[in-house]
Amino acid sequence: MPPAAGSAREKPESLSFLVVSLTRARKLARVRSEQGLKRVRTGFLPAIQMTICGVSAYFFAHLVLGHSGPLFAATSALVALGFGVESHISRVLEVSLGCTLGILVGDLLLHAFGSGIWQASLVLFVSILLARFLDSSSLLTTQMGLQSLLVVLLPTPPGGPFTRSLDAVVGGAFALIIVALWPQDPRRESHTQVRDALNEFAGILRECAGSLAYSDPTMAWHSLIRARSFQPQLEKLNKSIGHASEISRISPFYGRHREEIRELSDRMYFVDLSLRNIRVFSRRLSSAITNTALTPEAMAEMSHLLELTAESTEALAFGLGETSAGVRDRQRRRARAELHHVASQLSPERLGISSSEGEALILIFRPLVIDLLEASGLSPEEAREHLPPLDSSHD
Repeated sequence: MPPAAGSAREKPESLSFLVVSLTRARKLARVRSEQGLKRVRTGFLPAIQMTICGVSAYFFAHLVLGHSGPLFAATSALVALGFGVESHISRVLEVSLGCTLGILVGDLLLHAFGSGIWQASLVLFVSILLARFLDSSSLLTTQMGLQSLLVVLLPTPPGGPFTRSLDAVVGGAFALIIVALWPQDPRRESHTQVRDALNEFAGILRECAGSLAYSDPTMAWHSLIRARSFQPQLEKLNKSIGHASEISRISPFYGRHREEIRELSDRMYFVDLSLRNIRVFSRRLSSAITNTALTPEAMAEMSHLLELTAESTEALAFGLGETSAGVRDRQRRRARAELHHVASQLSPERLGISSSEGEALILIFRPLVIDLLEASGLSPEEAREHLPPLDSSHD
C-alpha cells in the first residue's frame, strides 16, 4: 500500500513538470519565431541588395571580362555588403579592400611559392594577421582567411592567378555601387537613435526629480551612473549621423536630405553639452540632498521643474526623431514653449533657495536648459532671453 500511495503522488508531480516544460517550450518557440520574423523583415531589403550585387558582379566578370567561373567576384561582393557590415561607403570600401588584399596575398604567394600544404598555411596566417590589422571584425578575419585559402587550394583559372584579384575588385566595386545608388534611407537610423537618446536623457531627468521628491540621494547618484553609461550611446549616435551624412553626399537619391542631416548633427552637439551638465548636476544634487541644503518646499519646486524638463525633452525627442518636417517643427515648438517656462523659474529667489549649495544647483541647471533650447533650434540669444536675472551677489 505505501508504494502505491507514493506512485500516486509522483504522477501528478511528473504531469505538472511536463505541463510546465511544454508551456516554457511553447513560449520559447513563440519568442524565437517573433525574433526570427523581425530579423526577416529588417533583412529583406539587404537580402535583395546582396542577391543583386553578388549575381551582377559574377555575370559582369564572366560576360564582360571573360573570366571563367569568377567565384571571387560574387563572394567579395557578398562579404563587403553582408549583414555583419554597416552599409556606409567608408566601411564597405574598407571591407572590399580587405577582401581584395586577402585574395591578392594568396595570388602573390601562390605565384611565388606554388601550391601545397605549407603554402596554404602561410597564406592563411598572413591573411588573418592582415585582417586583424585592417579591422577588429571577426567576420572580416574569417572571410579573408577563407578566400585567401581558397586561392591556394582551388585550381588556377585559365586567365592566370591574378584574374581572381581582379574578380575581387569587381565584387567590391559592385558593393560600392549598390550602397551609393541604393542605400537605405540614411536619416531613418539616425532619427531613431536620436529619439532613443533623448528619451533616455528624459529618464535621467525624471530620476533626478524622483530623488528630490523622495529626498533620496542614492537615486540622484544612480542618475549620475546612468548619465555616465549613456555616453557610449551618444558616441554611437554621432557615428551614425556621420555615416548618414556620408551617404547623403554621395547618393544621388538622398542628396536632398543633406541639410536635414547637417542640422541634426548640429542639434546633437547641444545634446552632448546638456549630457555633460546633467552629470555635474546629478553629482551635486546627491550632495545637496545628503546635506539637507534644500527646504522641502524648494525640493518640491525643483522636482516639478525637472519633471517639466523631462517632458520637454520627450517632445524634443519626438521632434528630432521624425523625418516629417511638419511633425518635427510642431514638436520642437512645443518643447521650446515648455523649456521657456522652466527657464523663467530658474532663480534661487523664485524657488526659495538660500543655501550656497542649493544656489549652485540652479547655476548648473540653467546652462543645461539653455543647451536643450539650442538643441531645439534657437540661437544662444533667443535661448537665454527667458532666464531670470541673477542677484548681483551671484555674478
